[in-house]
Amino acid sequence: MTESTESETLRIAFVCVQNAGRSQMVYSFAQREVEQRGLEDATELITGGTRPADHVHDEVVRAMRVVGIDLSGRTPREITFEETQESDYVITMGCSADDVCPAGWAGESRDWNLNDPDGKSAAEVGRIRDEVERRVTDLFDEVEPQL
Repeated sequence: MTESTESETLRIAFVCVQNAGRSQMVYSFAQREVEQRGLEDATELITGGTRPADHVHDEVVRAMRVVGIDLSGRTPREITFEETQESDYVITMGCSADDVCPAGWAGESRDWNLNDPDGKSAAEVGRIRDEVERRVTDLFDEVEPQL
């Protein structure tokens, strides 16, 4: 990431193939972190998929409801190369996101290598959700001092 000034906004993109499971969980936890830390004016969050699904996976909606986050109204969306190119961090979920390869871009790319919750048991989706929440908290612990 380039040197940050107070007027700059940190842009973080959360990318997956379908944008129907992991990236939706990550994005929701990131929104919560931004709100809880009062970083609304310093942070911009984006999520999307390279080949978005029609809807967020039902098991993900149920798992997030358990922790008080409602994803029932969310719709997967496509992420563009331009959106990733303009991001300071691009976080992929462990799936191939080659369509948005950040070649020639100055941001930082990280792959979190998370298991896909699609079709998994409630217990397994809960474990993935908890890992997602931990990683998001760790990310904001890392980047918040730069803001």
